[in-house]
Amino acid sequence: MHIVVIGTGYVGLVSGACFAEAGHTVVCVDNDHAKIAALKRGQSTIHEQGLDALISTNSKNGRLSFTSDIAVALKGATTAFICVGTPARAGDGESDLSFVFQVARDIAKHATGPLVVVTKSTVPVGTGDRVAEILDECRPDIAFTVASNPEFLREGNAVGDFQKPDRIVIGTDDPRAREVLAGIFAPLNAANAPVLMTRRRTAELMKYAANIFLAMKITFINEIADLCEKTGADVTEVARGIGLDTRIGPKFLQPGPGFGGSCLPKDVHALIQTSQFAGTDLRLLEAVAAANPRRKRNMARKIIAACGGSVRGKTIAILGLTYKPDTDDMRDAPALAIIPALQDAGAVIRAYDPFGMDNAKRFMDGVTYTKDAYDCAKGADALAVITEWSEFRDLDVQRLKTALATPTLVDLRNIWDPETMRSAGFTYTSIGRP
Repeated sequence: MHIVVIGTGYVGLVSGACFAEAGHTVVCVDNDHAKIAALKRGQSTIHEQGLDALISTNSKNGRLSFTSDIAVALKGATTAFICVGTPARAGDGESDLSFVFQVARDIAKHATGPLVVVTKSTVPVGTGDRVAEILDECRPDIAFTVASNPEFLREGNAVGDFQKPDRIVIGTDDPRAREVLAGIFAPLNAANAPVLMTRRRTAELMKYAANIFLAMKITFINEIADLCEKTGADVTEVARGIGLDTRIGPKFLQPGPGFGGSCLPKDVHALIQTSQFAGTDLRLLEAVAAANPRRKRNMARKIIAACGGSVRGKTIAILGLTYKPDTDDMRDAPALAIIPALQDAGAVIRAYDPFGMDNAKRFMDGVTYTKDAYDCAKGADALAVITEWSEFRDLDVQRLKTALATPTLVDLRNIWDPETMRSAGFTYTSIGRP
């Protein structure tokens, strides 16, 4: 099938490359000319495992192309996926849908025939209704069908998640649209994942509900970790014990410095706004929204406490800047709250991240970026781990200790064993463990 993907961020670029790999002809559209130029040269604009190879292979075989001209892209297309951003609006946290609605107008203006228009962006309930109204108002002469197809991709494993999904959600009552979308996803469903055919509004809400459940799970285990520290219990064992309950499961039960990324923080606030408009209460979700930024501030205090109650004039080495490993994404990363708080307390910051430093430089000033973890630790009065990159687990701890001026280590991701680190001579602090 001839597919148009509008927006080449994480969702759009991964979707376009994976659709092409499945045998479809895909044109990715973006109004960022520099990004399109880079993609045409075969240069991926995001760090995502396996994505570079998919872009290179499918660009060479002619199944994947890139353009800033939506009119050219739409010629002969059967389906157009809207994959543009829906950032939180300043002030109230409501989703900014201006990009989605502008794309709908652009599609209507340049469509040449019947088209299935699919919102893959994360959007509030009822957004598809408004997209359908825009299309019909602008071009009543063309038969448009609007569907919702939410993505459930994890940054760092997005290609794998797209190609081997847990489930595929198709939100539309239109039989033709269901048939078209089922055909698009058929080559991508070798594992026979459940295909949920549902109403458009249900699909829209399903995406938010999934993300926010994960946010609540992270917040829950973080607060249990705080309780463990006060009572002498071990959060690692608590998490394992409750995670073995099949009703709960072990995923997202790792305590840390709070959640970040492009989805969970903004989706929490967006769903709160939706509930207020609908006249319902989401008290649990409001508590999560308040707890997460507080968690990040508390992690800065934890580092300061580990340094004897003051970091003024001290050098703190930070390992990991991105909100999670295997991505270069800095959006709402805990480091963006923790590092400025340490700087405000008088600390000098050295930092290292395998892929996130270029992006981090856009958000933080006064940080010295280093070539590797050992260089980062050199002469520092303390070292703190914020992101659990796998390479940090394999560090030579004795070499790390030698590099530090003072062997103080604050592990905000529990990547090391407490007894091992203390035996190695570190003053070691972790999350929720005795």
